[in-house]
Amino acid sequence: MSTSAARVLPRVLGVLTAAYSVAIIVSPKLLAKPCKLTRVDGVVPPEVATVIRAVGVRDAASGLALVTAPAGAALRAAVAVRVVSDFGDAAVFGLTLPDAATKAKAAGVAAAWGTLCAYSGRHTG
Repeated sequence: MSTSAARVLPRVLGVLTAAYSVAIIVSPKLLAKPCKLTRVDGVVPPEVATVIRAVGVRDAASGLALVTAPAGAALRAAVAVRVVSDFGDAAVFGLTLPDAATKAKAAGVAAAWGTLCAYSGRHTG
């Protein structure tokens, strides 16, 4: 990856994080279904939707911080918050989701995103 492309990586990850976060706020089923947190009829229980929306708000804020933070210490801090959030999600998903395959898939996605965000931190100025 070129140096100029690497410098925009935290910003791109921020936009993608914020966009996905808004999507799960609007439609919690986007996260609930792959995590097997829906009812048998496919409906997301209200308490699950509440928690997913709260996570969405947290992630939208951290994504916007990645987009708007000035290069240097502020951007490094924004990256660190994103990485900790993703690895925290990976731990919770890996320990608490309904079955081993779902745990592995959801934790793996969260850990991979956290790793990508951590890598982007190398290019924060």
